[in-house]
Amino acid sequence: MEASLGMEAVARRAPHDTEPDTEPDTEPLSAFWQGASTVPFDSDFYGAPIAGHTSQVLLQWTPANLYLLFTCPYEQLHLKPNPDRTAETYELWNWDVAEIFIGWDFANIRRYKEFQVSPQSEWVDLDIDRDRAVPEEGWVWQSGCVVAGRIDEALKVWYGFIRIPWPAIDTRLAAVGNRLRINFFRCQGSDPDRKYIAWQPPQRPSFHTPEVFGTLRLVD
Repeated sequence: MEASLGMEAVARRAPHDTEPDTEPDTEPLSAFWQGASTVPFDSDFYGAPIAGHTSQVLLQWTPANLYLLFTCPYEQLHLKPNPDRTAETYELWNWDVAEIFIGWDFANIRRYKEFQVSPQSEWVDLDIDRDRAVPEEGWVWQSGCVVAGRIDEALKVWYGFIRIPWPAIDTRLAAVGNRLRINFFRCQGSDPDRKYIAWQPPQRPSFHTPEVFGTLRLVD
């Protein structure tokens, strides 16, 4: 199966690694995020904009890690009771989350990794192989990612930080010019008004549509 080229996002090289930083809008701007690129997204499954829910993700990289920070406006939060921040939360996708799907293999686009962060700093990491005989094997995979969430109730925005070690998502050393397949998503609110927000719309009611992923390119 051929990979879609889709739209391209870039991640700029950061001067250093950092611990969780969910403060992109401080004055002055958080020093770590000053050089980050920004990718906005607001589409439903089929590409129609979802009013009032334009989200964005900041992107940076170092030789050790890929960094993402989601900014997520909301109407009303849909949060899991009694959050567990010590281990990944199965079926976290049933609550409010921001997600990244990322793959390094353009020859086998059905193989990729999935990462989720919630407003409460819960997380999930999954090793996805759509051709795997036992899909549950992807659940036990551990990436070593670090996440953090922060809710700004006054602005009705939450922030989700994800730091992903490169060996978890690419067989190559991180370098300027490297390209990966990628998509960004959000799940927000509860039924019947639950919203599914995408960067590259899958054109069907499933985020797991690697044919439409865009690309991520590492730049200086």
